[in-house]
This record gives sequence, C-alpha cells and structure tokens, in this order.
Amino acid sequence: MKTLERDLGLGAVFAISVGAMIGSGIFILPALALKMAGPAVIVAYLLAGLLVVPAALSKSEMATAMPEAGGTYIYIERGMGPLLGTVAGVGTWFSLSFKSALALVGGVPYLVLLFDLPVQPVALGLAALLIVVNLLGAKQTGRLQTVIVSLMLGALGWFVAGSAGQVQQANFQGFLTGGWEGLLAATGLVFVSYAGVTKVASVAEEVENPDRNLPLGILGSLAFTTLLYVGIVAVMVGVTDSGAVAGSATPVAVAADATLGTAGVYAVIAAAVLALVSTANAGILSSSRYPFAMSRDQLAPPTFAEIHDRFGTPTTAITLTGAVVLALIAFVPILDIAKLASAFQILVFVLVNLALVAFRTGTTDYDPDFESPLYPWMQGFGVLSGLALLTQMGWVPIAGAAVITLGSVVWYRVYARPRVRREGAATDVVRRRLGRDVLTETEALVDATGAEAGGPEVLVALTREASADRERALLSLAADRARNEDGQVVVVRFDEVPDQAPLDHAADVQSPADVRFEERTEGLSTEFDVDIAYGEVVSHDTKRAILNVAEQRSVDTVVAEHERLRLRSRLLGDPIDWVVRHAPCDVLLVENRGYDAPQNVVLEGDGGPYDPATVAVADAVAGAAGGTVTLQFPLSADHPDKRQETVHAYQDELAGLLSAPVRTADLRADGGDQTAPDLVVRTGAHRRVRGGRGSHTQTAADCTELTVYPHESRQPGLLRRLAERLVF
Repeated sequence: MKTLERDLGLGAVFAISVGAMIGSGIFILPALALKMAGPAVIVAYLLAGLLVVPAALSKSEMATAMPEAGGTYIYIERGMGPLLGTVAGVGTWFSLSFKSALALVGGVPYLVLLFDLPVQPVALGLAALLIVVNLLGAKQTGRLQTVIVSLMLGALGWFVAGSAGQVQQANFQGFLTGGWEGLLAATGLVFVSYAGVTKVASVAEEVENPDRNLPLGILGSLAFTTLLYVGIVAVMVGVTDSGAVAGSATPVAVAADATLGTAGVYAVIAAAVLALVSTANAGILSSSRYPFAMSRDQLAPPTFAEIHDRFGTPTTAITLTGAVVLALIAFVPILDIAKLASAFQILVFVLVNLALVAFRTGTTDYDPDFESPLYPWMQGFGVLSGLALLTQMGWVPIAGAAVITLGSVVWYRVYARPRVRREGAATDVVRRRLGRDVLTETEALVDATGAEAGGPEVLVALTREASADRERALLSLAADRARNEDGQVVVVRFDEVPDQAPLDHAADVQSPADVRFEERTEGLSTEFDVDIAYGEVVSHDTKRAILNVAEQRSVDTVVAEHERLRLRSRLLGDPIDWVVRHAPCDVLLVENRGYDAPQNVVLEGDGGPYDPATVAVADAVAGAAGGTVTLQFPLSADHPDKRQETVHAYQDELAGLLSAPVRTADLRADGGDQTAPDLVVRTGAHRRVRGGRGSHTQTAADCTELTVYPHESRQPGLLRRLAERLVF
C-alpha cells in the first residue's frame, strides 16, 4: 500500500491550522453575531475559543498516537467504532466542503468593493484553481498556505494596530444588549470560526515529526487565533457607531474605512480575499483526506485510496471533494447549509472528546507522545459544553445534522458493514463494564440463593391432567431446583370450571384424575428426597388462581408447562403470558420432552450477558444432578477479535462463580460441532412468551427446554438492554 510523503513542517502545520480558521469566522460572522449579543460579541469569541480547547487537546493527543490521514474520522472510528467513524467521516467531509464553498462565496463580496464582478463565476474560478493546486501535492499546498497566511496576518495586524487608538469607550455601553441568551446564541454561531483548528490533523500522515509539530501547531494556532479574533472584534466594535457593522456583508471593511480610510479598506480587502481563499484551500486539502482514509478502512470504495504516481496525492478523493464544492457554489444557498454543517462540527467535537476517553480506558494499544492535561475533566467539559451549544443552534441546524447522520448510517449499513469486522475501543470498554455489572449481580444472586431459612419454595402449577411421565419430569426438575438448598416443592393441580358452576360444589367432588394425582405425588416425594406438598385448587380463572397461590405462599419460583399457542390464545391473549407478566416471582416455563438427571445443561446465550436468575437456575439444576453447565454463545470467527476475547474472558469469570463444572461452546453459524444437550436453559425474551426461543440462537436439541422469566425487579432497564445488544 502506498503512503503519503511527510513534507509538512511546523510552519506549514501552523499556517494550515490558522488558515482553516481565519476566514468567514471573522470577515462575515461578526455582523450576524453583533445583532445577537451587541458589544458582548467580544466575549462570545473568547468563550468560543475556550470551548474548543478540550477538543484541541484531545485531537493533539490522538494525533501523536495515530499520525494518519483522516484526522477526526480516524480517531472516532478507532475509538467509537466504524459506524460512528462513518458518521464522523461523511459528516465532517460535507461540513468542510460547505465551509470551503462558503469561504469562496463570502470572499468575493470584498472584491466587489473594488471591481464590478459577478460573485458566483469568480467563486467557481477560484475553487477550480485551488482544486488543481491540491492535486499537485501537499508540499505545494503547504507552501501556498504559508504565503497566504503571512500576507493575511500582516494586513490584519496593520488594521488592529492602526485602529486601536481610535476606539471609543462609548461604543461599549450596553455591553450585554442581547442578555445572556444573546451571548450564548452568538457563541454558538461563532464557534465554527475555530472549527478549523484541528483540521490539520487530517493530514497528520504528511507532517514531519508529528509528535512535536502537531500539538504545537494545533494549540499554538488556537491561542494565536483566539487573541487575534478578540482584538479584531474589539476594534471593530470600538471604532464604529452602534449598529453600523451589524448586517453588513463586509463588516471588517466598514470598520477599516472608519479608521484607516481607503488604504485600510484595500488592506482589509486583500486580507479578506487571502483569508477566505486560504480557508477554502485548507478545507479542500483536509476534507479530501476523509474519503481517502475511509477507503483504506473499507468504509468507502477503494478508488478513493488511490495515490497518484507522480504527485503523491489522493487524486480521486480530491476530485470528488472539488466537485462537491463546485456544485455547492453553483446550486446551493451556501450560508444556510454552512450553518447546518456547523451544528455537525460541534457534534463531531463531542465525539472526539468521547473517543479520547474510550482510548484511555480501553485495552486497545494506545501510546501517545503528548497527553491532554486535566483528563478526564477537560473532556467532560468539552462534551457538556458542546451539547449545550447545540441547543443554541436552533432546530433547523440540528435537523440538518440529523439528516447527514442518518445518511451516513444508511451508507454504513448498505456498503460498509458487510466489509468490516472492526469495533471501537469504546465498545469494548462498555462491554467489559456491563459484563462486570452483570457478574456482580450474578454472584450476589448465586450466593444468596437458599440463604433464607427453609430454602426456596418452588410452585409446580399443573393446569391440565398430565401423564405420569410428564408430571414426573416437572417434579424432578423442580426438586433439582430446590434440593441442594434445602427447599420445598409445592405441587398444585388447578381445575377450571365454568363461571356458572359453584366452586364449593366442584371442590367437594374429587375426580379420578385428582386421586391419581395425589397418589403419584406422594410416591415421588420419597423418591426425589425433597419435601413435596400437594393439593388441588378449583377456580373460575386458572391464571389468577396461580397468582393467588404464589402470593399466599410467597414462593420463589413458579414452574409451569409451556403450551403452544392455540387460536383462542392468539386472539384473546395467552394465559401463561399473563402469569409471566404478573407473577410476584420468577417463572420457569418448561417445554417438556422428558427430564432425568441432565448431565449436560446448556445455558443458551442470546447475544448479551447471561441473565443472573437464569444462570442461578442452570447452576442449581446441574449441581443437583451432578452434571455440567455448558455456556453457549452465538460467537463465530467472523466477529471482531476483541469481542471474542472479551466474551471469553466474561465466560471464564462467570464459570468461577458457579458450583457446577462449566465448559464453553461458541455456537457456529452452520449449527455444527455441537454437543447434544440434556436440558437447554434460556432467558425469556422481553418478558413475553414467544414460543420459548425469542431472539436466541437456535440450539439443535430434542430435549426439555426451560425458559426463565425473571421477576420484573430483576429485569434490566430498556437502555441497558439496548446497550447489551449493541456491544455484545
């Protein structure tokens, strides 16, 4: 694979970073921000610069650990996973393309002050020229950027120095004209003025000595640009009458005309054109590296990773980016679109801070030469402040960012997902944390089982006459659940009579089935070596009768035989499902195919951590029968290596908590290489009876299947269930 040439020094890094910032943020936005905040716009620029610091520090650290083309995309993809990496890559690519087009369209009005020029054709011509320059190579781009930034800063410096002496204190009266809300709104608007500070990280693979030059270039350019912005805006407010600049298409030129005359206007025009051209140049340079980096990671077509043999640049990626910029200039109201892209930039900065936390807390190889100070407080501040700024952007920009995000997700699902098997450091961090939490719950439940005096009480609910073999299987299973913990089994045969039949009469009549039930149960009590109580209950509503008995006796578990749904049950609701949802305890539903001292109890995984209550049941049954628990999980060689490693580590820790011997078995996609189970134990899906399997992987077994429905007090919340499904 070809690599990019490292020929950008510290000067070029500084110039690219400053050039990516100084543009529309100072030559266009002050007029709009002044309407919102009044003279406090000065504080808005200072506050916005401070809020960028966490992302700048995070990016500086990650850039020294991963000096690769792609910048933001690389860090978020490696830290948060390929899905969010795709969102960040596509969104930032569009955002930078929008900013490049905005800079060119916004720069031409300054030229119009001197020449009668059509804005759109000139902007298109400048865009085409910059595309050609970028195609020729990063070295040429860096040299051009250095020249442009030097001339621009000279002109702006003269404007500030020449105008500072004419600042009028009266112009700062009514400083918080827009109140705190106006100040925050203006801060959200001008935040994008600093978005370019970290864009140089996208060309980190082309930077000499990146461990030194990237942090110095990023942080130094941010400090310099913040002071420059504050100085320019303070002079702009101080030398013009209130409202003279607000709403102007060329606010800096208006201020320069008030202090420096025609010569100042010419200097500002030159600085504005150079600044906005440099912003567009830096935007095309950095944004073109996003499809390049995504292509190398198989998240975009391979053609975007091709490097020209002569120029050493990703020509296809640059050409596509240039085409987007030209299309935006020609057909799109670019100012509105740029505001939408600004909201996405804030969201990306939030993800950058989260990605650094993922790298620091994960197990991925991560060895930066520069470390962000005040970790993790600095990153937490960056996340919270970014989210707060998003609320000030209005619903339209947020909706636009949502559309870009949705489009990126669709692209990932359709194109990228079948091609990648990576996951981010954050995924493994969350998976390990969730696994530890579930293990803690499992340990407490396994240790507490049977701790109370008398041990657990298991209610076996017989809802229809069963053969001797079927009743024996249910009692044997319940006895294994209770025996080792000195518990008791309560067997109740529930008879349902029509509503018009009196219960007292039905209860006084003992049917032949009742007699057979009592005789069999009395004999099984001695055979199973467990205390078994038995009886019959006559009612008009079996499901409510089961709950009444469970509540009166305060049983720990209800065991019932699962019946396949009949037409009446599908139309009017399944009675067993009602019992599951309303029971005051755990419910075990049995698909009865015979049960006799199971030696291989398979605990079937559903793609998340094993439910603690289900683990406790499998352990108790296997331990009582002298068998083994097999931890089965839908894991294959196609899953990421880190996921396989974490899941196996989780299973090993779980095995250490159980009293029965444990072995593990990854369930192959083809269903092969499986040890025949004697009993399959699984967790009920979403507390609804769906025939037993729910979202579990099919286990090829002709044996009794036991589905455990834990009481709602032991059920994880919706957010935790979603997190478990996503990371496991």
